[in-house]
Amino acid sequence: MLEMDAIQKRLLEEVANLHDVPEGAYNFRANGQMAGRHTTANIDIQTKTDLPGIDILIKPGTKKESVHIPVVVSASGIKETVYNDFYVGDDSDVVIVAGCGIDNCGTQDSEHDGVHRFFIGKNSKVRYVEKHYGSGDGQGKRILNPVTEVTMEDGSVMEMEMVQIKGVDSTERVTRANLGKDARLVVRERLMTHGTQQAVSAYDVELNGEGSSADVVSRSVAKDSSYQKLDLCLKGNASCSGHTECDSIIMDEGRILAVPSLEANDTDAMLVHEAAIGKIAGDQLIKLMTLGLSEKEAEEQIINGFLK
Repeated sequence: MLEMDAIQKRLLEEVANLHDVPEGAYNFRANGQMAGRHTTANIDIQTKTDLPGIDILIKPGTKKESVHIPVVVSASGIKETVYNDFYVGDDSDVVIVAGCGIDNCGTQDSEHDGVHRFFIGKNSKVRYVEKHYGSGDGQGKRILNPVTEVTMEDGSVMEMEMVQIKGVDSTERVTRANLGKDARLVVRERLMTHGTQQAVSAYDVELNGEGSSADVVSRSVAKDSSYQKLDLCLKGNASCSGHTECDSIIMDEGRILAVPSLEANDTDAMLVHEAAIGKIAGDQLIKLMTLGLSEKEAEEQIINGFLK
């Protein structure tokens, strides 16, 4: 494994909660190059031959193993797109940790676009954690455009934690999912923008199998003059159940556009959407300020609890 500098190690900690080399399989990428790789008896990682990126092959029956594939960018002017495919065998139970951190102290934009495709076998369970983070005091932007595509076989489960709460100037997040019979998708998204940042987050979930279900919840905070668009679409094509929820706090001169969409193509499709956008309640601020907090400290406490 290549030696990482202090900035890269800090980014790695932010996006993957790693202080050292993790147990299990991993593939680290730094400034456009592979920085380290390790495979196990049940999880193989192969470099693609046709596109930049990797294939992650998880054997059927793999239990209680993990894969870490974080990316860190600490140089200004880097722009890359990588394609990572995950093949999860039947009857597996694994954790996959991804994410990207960009520290840009230069004048050129730095951008990482990752296209992740998941093929989840029958009766398998995947917990997927994707965190995005930006830092650096340069004029160059920090840009992240992730695409996540999920194909779920009968009886499979995927739990997704999608987090972006600091430092990313521009992002377009696209998530597509196709669910088979009795498959279940659970998504928890947390998003915060500030300054002049812009964030678009779009979900397109197709419930194609009988008994399939999806629960997609997005919580977001827009500060300063930042802008967010949340686009959540569920399509019920069989006897299924689906729920989406947009819950947002707007502050300062921030703007938020929530676009819920439910499409029922089967009489037994049960789809529900909830949406709420509002400011921090005055009584919440007053209560915390009576305990000795300043208004700014009270706001931070409320936001941290909301996005937890």
